[in-house]
Amino acid sequence: MDSMNKNLSLEEIQKKLEATEERHKSHEAEVLKQLGEKREREKEVLQKMIEKNNNVRKMAEEKLTHKMEANKEKQGAHRAAKFDHLREMDKNIE
Repeated sequence: MDSMNKNLSLEEIQKKLEATEERHKSHEAEVLKQLGEKREREKEVLQKMIEKNNNVRKMAEEKLTHKMEANKEKQGAHRAAKFDHLREMDKNIE
């Protein structure tokens, strides 16, 4: 009967070891899951920052292009006005 208690005790020890190993595996899986979720959130935040940066850059480029076009139009109008003024002066000289 004493050896039966020993065997039962060994079985219990084995079960406890298996349960402990299962808890460790479960904990490791949970930690990996949390790390994966954290990495996914970081990717999302990074993607949003990239999109925001691209939008700001695009708006700045559009604003600059518009400003350059406006300056080009102003210069053209200014040249035309000077040309008209010179033509008028030429008429007055003749």
